[in-house]
Amino acid sequence: MSTWNSRGLRGSTLEDLVNRSNEQYGEKGLALIQKIPTPITPVKIDKENRHITLAYFDQRSTVDYIGVVQGIPVCFDAKECSVDTFPLANIHPHQVKFMENFEKQSGIAFILIFFSHVDEFYYLPFRTLLCFWNRMQEGGRKSFRREELDPAYYLPKKSGFLVPYLEGLSLDLKMRD
Repeated sequence: MSTWNSRGLRGSTLEDLVNRSNEQYGEKGLALIQKIPTPITPVKIDKENRHITLAYFDQRSTVDYIGVVQGIPVCFDAKECSVDTFPLANIHPHQVKFMENFEKQSGIAFILIFFSHVDEFYYLPFRTLLCFWNRMQEGGRKSFRREELDPAYYLPKKSGFLVPYLEGLSLDLKMRD
């Protein structure tokens, strides 16, 4: 049985692409971004192979990535979606709160979404996420559709980076001015 489609590996390819892009940005001196590990407490360890076989999450993680882009603090989460409707249940309230507080400290927060069924990356500015989030909190849709998104934030494939999210960040910064 193949494990490629298993729930445990969901998103790992996206993570690999983002990690490699972070390396590329770092090598070119454009950004310094780190993957934030999810804190866990091991319960069972296979002593022979030195692998954790059972663990639980210590605390809620904030976002997947944090760092700085040419003096600008950034934090973001990377999500994969295989349909045209993105469920807001994929983002947790503590993450929204963290991103909101991060922006209050003059940082830039965003979500990278990989729409795998159309092979497209999307940069979702935090202010846009917050609009969808608030709509849900007020009893509206618990998701958003691709057709609701600003097409300007789809990330180009030609920039030489696997996930060229600095293109989205650049546009985000222009829209804030």
